[in-house]
Amino acid sequence: MTVLDRAQPPAVNTPVTQVPPRPAGLPPQIRRRTRGLRRTDWLAVLGASAAASAATGVLWMQLGPFTGLLGYVVVTWLVLVGCYALLISFDENLSAMRDRVASLAVHSLGLVLLLALLFVIGYTLLRGWHALVHLNFFTQDLRSTQATDPLTRGGVVHAVAGTLIELAIALGLAVPLGLLAAVYLHEVPGPFSRFLRTVVEAMTALPDIIAGLFIYATLVLIFRLGPSGLAAGAALGVTIVPIITRAADVVLRLVPGSLKEASFALGASRWRTTWYVLLPSARSGLATAVILGAARAIGETSPVLLVAGATGYLNLNPLHGSMMSLPLLAFTLVQSPEHNEVARGFGAALVLLVLVVVLFVITRVIGGRAPGDLSARQRRRRATASQRDAARIAQRRGGRVVTYAPTTPTTAPLEHP
Repeated sequence: MTVLDRAQPPAVNTPVTQVPPRPAGLPPQIRRRTRGLRRTDWLAVLGASAAASAATGVLWMQLGPFTGLLGYVVVTWLVLVGCYALLISFDENLSAMRDRVASLAVHSLGLVLLLALLFVIGYTLLRGWHALVHLNFFTQDLRSTQATDPLTRGGVVHAVAGTLIELAIALGLAVPLGLLAAVYLHEVPGPFSRFLRTVVEAMTALPDIIAGLFIYATLVLIFRLGPSGLAAGAALGVTIVPIITRAADVVLRLVPGSLKEASFALGASRWRTTWYVLLPSARSGLATAVILGAARAIGETSPVLLVAGATGYLNLNPLHGSMMSLPLLAFTLVQSPEHNEVARGFGAALVLLVLVVVLFVITRVIGGRAPGDLSARQRRRRATASQRDAARIAQRRGGRVVTYAPTTPTTAPLEHP
């Protein structure tokens, strides 16, 4: 053995990774479209629809003693899904076939819900259109209107005002209580919070008439308030408090815990973390919770009838006198045998529908922005506060003052010596 051989280290058995060769017989992979419908999908849907209609028609008219439109539609849909799965299986594998069938089922059920919504809106508009075309329907009440009077007399302004007043009272009572309860359930775990969550979940399924009876026994009988809009608003508030609390609690649970941990790491207290981090991060979800509560309150009839009564006069005083609401007015008018009264009832229902949509849009505009998405006024106020802080820091350190233009958030800073 030479000197050179003795200087070399002994060989180490290092593992070697071997990649097996790719078989040459595999076909190239075809990129699959995950969105949109291809021409073959449309043809498969049309062919399955024709086959389902023909098969169900033969079954309904020739083979079986079946009757009824609802059963015909359900059986046709089931046969349609089966025929579509059969046609897709000719060109796709099992996983793709399951995906296409699930997509067809989801889209068809969504189409059914859309058609049901359009039917309700269209039927209400058709029955109440004769009352909506008159201006007096929006400017007058029913104090001097008889059931046989033409549609050129009377209106629903008293019901619109009563609905808005009662909804404002209900939201004024329920929104603070519901949000505070949700924050307590989220931030203060313990035996009492578990008990409170159980009570809230039980009150969610509470019948509305029970809330009306509670307010009737307390405000009307004990405190001698009498039928009023305040009593109706309190009854509606009791109804929607558990709804807002439960929805807000679910939304607050979705806020990432890292945001709160970062706030605590910076030295913020629990109160400042809740006010400046937790609630702004869940703002759009909390707006949805308020929307759910408002939708529940604005369509209630039995609590309002029990504690506020029914009247044809315009009453703007929520502390005294009966107060009419749009759901109660529609409920009472559509039971009349007179065609004009029925038209007024459907017109009131359509006004209620439009009012709900307007309230939803307003709530979405106010609280539907994403976390950190500031309005123009908030951006101007923040830019002004930043400029004031920069000037104060510059006075203390004797440095340069940095000002920010408050017009757009992306404007570059301007430095002054």
